Amino acid sequence: MRNLIAIVFAACALAQRHDLVLKGGHVIDPRNGIDQRMDVAVRAGRISAVEANIDGAQAREVFDVSGLYVTPGLIDLHVHVFHTTGIKGAWAGDNSVAPDALSFRTGVTTMVDAGSSGWRNFETFRHTVIDRAETRVLAMINIAGLGMITDVTEQEDFSAADVAKLATKHKDVVVGVKSAHYQKADWHSVDSAIEAGKMAGIPIMVDFGYFLPERPYWQLVTQRLRPGDLSTHMFRGPVPWINESGKVYPYLYEARKRGVLFDVGHGGGSFVMRSAVPTIAQGFYPDTISTDLHTGSMNAGMQDMPTTMSKCLAAGMPLKEVIRASTWRPAQAIKREELGHLSVGAEADVAVFQLMQGKFQYADAFGARLNASQRLVCDLALRRGRVAWNWNSRGGTDYRKLPPTYGIRPGIDQILPPKP
Repeated sequence: MRNLIAIVFAACALAQRHDLVLKGGHVIDPRNGIDQRMDVAVRAGRISAVEANIDGAQAREVFDVSGLYVTPGLIDLHVHVFHTTGIKGAWAGDNSVAPDALSFRTGVTTMVDAGSSGWRNFETFRHTVIDRAETRVLAMINIAGLGMITDVTEQEDFSAADVAKLATKHKDVVVGVKSAHYQKADWHSVDSAIEAGKMAGIPIMVDFGYFLPERPYWQLVTQRLRPGDLSTHMFRGPVPWINESGKVYPYLYEARKRGVLFDVGHGGGSFVMRSAVPTIAQGFYPDTISTDLHTGSMNAGMQDMPTTMSKCLAAGMPLKEVIRASTWRPAQAIKREELGHLSVGAEADVAVFQLMQGKFQYADAFGARLNASQRLVCDLALRRGRVAWNWNSRGGTDYRKLPPTYGIRPGIDQILPPKP
């Protein structure tokens, strides 16, 4: 009898090789060269199969995602989520966003905080946000000690040694160094960040902030930044993109050839259509698409990651390249190549999108508009194989097929009214 029971249990386990199968979707996984209809299965929090036709009988649950796009979970490379300091009007404070409040509903499973905390307060950020979020939160440490408490704190108090020491101590979550909002006419902030990056073996991201003739942008990307370093807010208004002939300036191709990476970092004031649209139309695509998420940008023209991706799509960037710049390329940029793909064995961070057809309008950071016919909307998100966002209630049971007492603990929750 015992042997029979063991055989039955073994057969059941074999029949259910997967916890969940996403069936019938169009998979775009740039890292693995997949751009076609495929099924994706997960088990125990990891990708267990990506195949043309996975038998639904092998899974405990099957979601029909026909007509939808299945991608790796998005990696937003530029956000501000140090929301626990309580400082009014600060990027590190009230302007930051609780990561789980917006991540999953937009298909984002990994967020990289871009320098909200500095080397003096990073560990507070780790204890109060990074270690408590369901979203995977990684971080770039600001070269300025107190990070983005105010712009004033980012003008001095630089310590490459302290940043590198923290980056080494917290190498499981620290992926870069940030220089931002520097107002002086020298390169002290950028050079200090580069020094820290060299010591820790990690890239830096520069928000150039203030554009001065003593340190022009073209010198930043062609002379200062190293291969693998990131220039964020690439489509900010002062950045020279289009010359008098309507062509992308040659210095930008030179910078890209050197290995400098260009990041969108849309934000509340760092994305102008007059630069983005002609640049993308000429085939100079962003290396990475990111939001510069904060309470101001999410409630203005930026909105969220799928909206920012949709703007790049509307400007002429192919969908596969939009997904690449939102998944695999950012994973490469931060040297976390275990992320951003759907390889068997990888952690099952997955996003599913509707590509809606219709009439849509997108705003830049200054009220300019771009008309479009498509819009990406997140339908489903998995974090470690668990459903974290389910816009269309996939997998639910028709309430009429459930027992009449579902949702009630008899004798505890429900007190019946007196009979008439």
